[in-house]
Amino acid sequence: MTTEALQDRFQNLVEEHKKILYKVCNSYCKNPGDRDDLAQEIIVQLWRSFGAFDERVRFSTWMYRIALNVAISFYRRESVRSRHVISGDDQLLEVVDETASRSDEVQLLYQWIDGLDPLNKALVILYLDGNNYQEIALVLGISETNVATKISRLKQTLRQEVGVKQNGTR
Repeated sequence: MTTEALQDRFQNLVEEHKKILYKVCNSYCKNPGDRDDLAQEIIVQLWRSFGAFDERVRFSTWMYRIALNVAISFYRRESVRSRHVISGDDQLLEVVDETASRSDEVQLLYQWIDGLDPLNKALVILYLDGNNYQEIALVLGISETNVATKISRLKQTLRQEVGVKQNGTR
């Protein structure tokens, strides 16, 4: 496959699955500039890894794994981040801010998600996007049993915390 054909295929796949980028960037960054920086870093890492993409795995699963790993380490590795940021004129994708159109219930859910640690945040994002436990386990590199246990605990915590916020008491 020619370099141009490979680039076209990559761009088409990213365009087709760009909502994954939006979800990850909106979940891990509140500042629009940071969201754009994170999106560009994710795209750079996706491109770097594209040659090793295993066609036996769904592209969305592979993309989630890379996007979440980049998001989790985004602030930990400032030197890598600054080295790979693309200037505003050369951006490959502009991240859409979906926060304005959310209902009160969805806003409450996202506030709860914002308070989670990076692994649990990734679990919730993947779960809410309809991925099964096997896919989540593959993306995060943990067992399906661990995924099931963590999601069950997260659901219980959400019920307790949202109940407190809605009722004002336990």
